[in-house]
Amino acid sequence: MVRHILAGVVALILPTLAVAAPLTDQQQHDIDASIVEWLSQTGAPSVSIAVARDGQVVFAKAYGQARLAPDRPATTETRYAIDSVSKEFTAAAMLKLQEAGKLSLDDKVAKYFPDLASAEQVTLRQILSHTAGYRDYWPQDYVTIEMGHPTTTQAVIEAWGKQPLDFAPGTDWQYSNTGFVIAGAIVEKVAGQPLMKFLSANVFEPLQMQSVTDADQKALGPADAGAYTRAALGPIRPAPKEGSGWLFAAGELAMAPRELARWDVSLMAKSLLAPASYEAFYKPIKLSTGRDSRYSLGLQVATDHGRQVIGHDGAGSGFLAANRMWPAEKIAVIALTNNDWASPDAIVARVAFVVLAPLEPEARARGVFSDFQAGRVDRGLFTENGNAYLSAALLADQKTGLSAFGAPRLFELESESMRGGMRTRIWKITTQKGVLSAVERGYPHGKLEQFMISKVD
Repeated sequence: MVRHILAGVVALILPTLAVAAPLTDQQQHDIDASIVEWLSQTGAPSVSIAVARDGQVVFAKAYGQARLAPDRPATTETRYAIDSVSKEFTAAAMLKLQEAGKLSLDDKVAKYFPDLASAEQVTLRQILSHTAGYRDYWPQDYVTIEMGHPTTTQAVIEAWGKQPLDFAPGTDWQYSNTGFVIAGAIVEKVAGQPLMKFLSANVFEPLQMQSVTDADQKALGPADAGAYTRAALGPIRPAPKEGSGWLFAAGELAMAPRELARWDVSLMAKSLLAPASYEAFYKPIKLSTGRDSRYSLGLQVATDHGRQVIGHDGAGSGFLAANRMWPAEKIAVIALTNNDWASPDAIVARVAFVVLAPLEPEARARGVFSDFQAGRVDRGLFTENGNAYLSAALLADQKTGLSAFGAPRLFELESESMRGGMRTRIWKITTQKGVLSAVERGYPHGKLEQFMISKVD
């Protein structure tokens, strides 16, 4: 499928950046320990990750079993279904056609499918941003009776694209796989070729994503990850495959994390598409009410305490995927797993905890917690009241209690508010041995009055 590409052409597409520093031995150790714990806690068969930084993949590793009975270990080359992360690529295909002058995201759907519901009002931009109102054909978290049988793109469009819209276009946001099936069909109609062929020529080959495959038409092969499911806390069983045709343009792709990282690198470096296309990718859609949808075109776009984060999750029968990018920091973390009950979002968060420099409030909280585990305190951080409370006896007690929890794996800011002239922050601290809660109170731009830790039941 992948043809030879001249090195000079590749150099124009792949960003040329300074050599990225590899992860340190300590960072790799911390990631390994954290992921092994997650696998043990969740029972997930495997997870495969990739970390990109400064334009390069600096870490890739697979953990656990790609297939069970008989067991086959996962490797960094093992392919996993990425399901709805595929939507980023359908959007990219439509953006490439817009760059070529073959369509406009402001075109109405009626230009391509005049018989669809409200086709004269819905734009292509709205179907790519889930603001069109087309009813989703797969809101369930399992394979329905209908989806167990093959279908066609036209059948999905006929059955779901002609139903009355769930809301007036542009007035609300509601996830819709149906919209992306319509988008994929429009790409094929305008490009005059299958969506996968168009993506291969315009995205996968230029970015040297050499092992990408279409997981819609048939189940992944024996060299790929198997799909597994679990009911409640019952035994792990093979997951049923969706019928062919149902995942078209909305969740059809499978690849190894390292391949997806190449796409992330290009997205952060803005190296493959035109500047206007990246502006559309990075800018979340505003609804007619003025509300921010926190979604652009096949991408979630959010701001986490002043830091931009973009990406998407994927969920299908027996597979889950998480893809996150921090463009300003030039860091991406990808986690793919062959289960459908334990979210790899937790893996992305755990890896980001190791590789992404914390913002100032979190950095301070991490430092205080580390000191408390060791039975010490930086008294310059605390007020007179705080230091009086943190007596030698109390520090010794804290060391006894907290040291047993082991290394922290996550620091999550659950809430932030003001009280008594002080800012209160509630931290959730996931550790090697359990979950803790810390109530931090301190003066804005000043010292801490307290940092009290308790166990979460």
